[in-house]
Amino acid sequence: MRYGVLGTGPVGRAISARLAGLGHEVAIGTRDATSPKALDLAAERPEVRVATFADAATGAEVVVNATGGVVSLDVLRAAGNLDGKVIVDISNPIDPASGFPPSLTVANTDSVGEQIQAAFPNARVVKSLNTINCDVMVDPAIVPGEHVVFVAGEDGDAKATVTAMLAEFGWPVQRILDLGGIEAARSTEMYLQLWIRLNLVGGGHLFNIAVNRG
Repeated sequence: MRYGVLGTGPVGRAISARLAGLGHEVAIGTRDATSPKALDLAAERPEVRVATFADAATGAEVVVNATGGVVSLDVLRAAGNLDGKVIVDISNPIDPASGFPPSLTVANTDSVGEQIQAAFPNARVVKSLNTINCDVMVDPAIVPGEHVVFVAGEDGDAKATVTAMLAEFGWPVQRILDLGGIEAARSTEMYLQLWIRLNLVGGGHLFNIAVNRG
């Protein structure tokens, strides 16, 4: 599979490295592929091709949005024609100007996931992985127990593609919970507020939630 990972922060680096380690063809997209940060990344991860957003997305079958929610739409527009592509949206709508703990730029009646789907109606957006730290995203076994990851989106085939990617990361299929359409991204994005509190009181980011039914 050919992946284009947009964003060179911790999430983008973790996802791209894991995908490359699994044998996939991976390009990681940045605004300036010749910047010192990009060149350092290229030296650090020679198995991952460093490219512009557009170059990373063009040849990809799956585009992973690993950018902050406040810039996601601009980055995806810079990526060019996304018609028909699966977009895995890992973003959260953090307002960087709101201090700490941060507030959300969108909530309750909308989500970044929905905004992306509306802006790119011919792409197939799947919200996933935004409820956990990047280390847990790509290696769920570092947290014990039957904890879960979510997917949400309108296209069943796209969700199957993302579920297969998650399974390669180590997520058992029974722990990948389909929340339904892309509107469900509202709930997973708003969970960020609780995640931050749990991180603060629990003393670290290596945790996740489980769903236990009576």
